[in-house]
Amino acid sequence: MGDLTHFDGDGRPTMVDVSAKPATERVAVAAGRITMAPATLARVLDRGIAKGDVLTIAELAGIMGAKRTADLIPLCHPLGLTAVSVSLIPDPAAAAIEIEATCKVGGQTGVEMEALTAVSVAALTVYDMCKAVDRAMVISDIRLRHKSGGKSGTFDGA
Repeated sequence: MGDLTHFDGDGRPTMVDVSAKPATERVAVAAGRITMAPATLARVLDRGIAKGDVLTIAELAGIMGAKRTADLIPLCHPLGLTAVSVSLIPDPAAAAIEIEATCKVGGQTGVEMEALTAVSVAALTVYDMCKAVDRAMVISDIRLRHKSGGKSGTFDGA
């Protein structure tokens, strides 16, 4: 476990100075899920939700969330993302939708927070669009699956 990097010597919050770091290709993949009633998932798949095409709108929302991460998380650096993809994969057997986001940047700091934000916003969008028919949905298992690039190297999680 390393030291906390978002505090200065006096314990005050600070944005990490990355100006001395070289710009490298950095990639992060995050995942999560939203579980719902089987009837709700059936309506999503049949495009029977009044607010529209849930999966497509949630994918777009996830991309938009990744792009706005620095506005949402106080000490994140604003990044010039070079790629963001978000996919929502229905799992009828589990009455769930699996969400995965991949973010890329050529820069001085990683894109883990952007990938995690993309998954979170996509899941929240599914919840918002379906809450009229299912308020018991559960957003869970949001996690970093992979990151590469930068000084800390590669991480592969669950």
